[in-house]
Amino acid sequence: MTRVWRAAPAAAALLAVGCSGGGTAVSTSPIATTGPTPRATAAAAAPTQPPSSVSAPATGPSPPHVMLIVLENREYSAVIGSSSAYLNQLAHRYGLATQAYATGHPSLPNYLELIAGTTFGISSDCTGCSVDAPTVTDQLDTAGLGWRAYMESMPSPCFTGAASDGYAKKHDPFVYVRHLRDGADCARVVPFGQLATDLASGRAAPFLWVTPNLCDDGHDCGNGQVERWLRGLLTMVQGSGWYRQGGAVIITWDEGSSSVGCCQTAHGGHVATVVVSQRLQGGHKFDQVIDQAGILRGIEEVYGLPLLRDAACSCSGSLRPMLG
Repeated sequence: MTRVWRAAPAAAALLAVGCSGGGTAVSTSPIATTGPTPRATAAAAAPTQPPSSVSAPATGPSPPHVMLIVLENREYSAVIGSSSAYLNQLAHRYGLATQAYATGHPSLPNYLELIAGTTFGISSDCTGCSVDAPTVTDQLDTAGLGWRAYMESMPSPCFTGAASDGYAKKHDPFVYVRHLRDGADCARVVPFGQLATDLASGRAAPFLWVTPNLCDDGHDCGNGQVERWLRGLLTMVQGSGWYRQGGAVIITWDEGSSSVGCCQTAHGGHVATVVVSQRLQGGHKFDQVIDQAGILRGIEEVYGLPLLRDAACSCSGSLRPMLG
């Protein structure tokens, strides 16, 4: 039986996209009211899991611990079965989703899909654009569950510039969401160095997001550097109480190098998705087809949250079986 960690239904909201400054112009039409999308049609036609929002919050054990790490620009075959020994060791020792697909190209739409279940119609890496609609972090807030996003090379909390050193706004979806950017929650989007402090203090939030800088995520550097950085991070995480208390670390890539896809609308390439957790030791392969909305769905389901937009379509699949 799935333990539910929230009770309030998700707030209804207008999904509008705005642009300012020198950003790439995108549609300002409210996408939630322009008629059914292919995924919405499939969601209406296909059975989904019973709504979790009607159950009372659980008491007793601590809530699930999930970390999502997003790396850059690798097709599945450039990772799994490649010469990248550490990445393949993780895939064989823990859990590997063999049929995961990115939403599209370039980067930003994929990051937005992971937190909101939609790209908001954005099809570029615009830095002056913004959106405003509920995300998984709003759901966590409503459920009384903490979250924090760690951005490597970010110069200060809630930095909203386009770039700084190796930090790139296009890989930080939180600062595109106006109510997150302009509200108190922006203080939860912090430089990566804060993660070590939070884990050591035992105060790390139940849900953690990690974006490496442009070298460590593989955007500008090779798999060797990605592996060195990832090994250091996982050594720290796996030595923490946060991980020992049932932590699951999702490692995925924002997009591949091809346009292959699945799930009606995903066409961003076949990407590796690895889940590291104590319960998956010994090696597990997960062969269900999923896209990035399916990763979001798995996270929402493990916390007992309602399903946002594309995540509500059974066509997206769900990473939930890998998360405990």
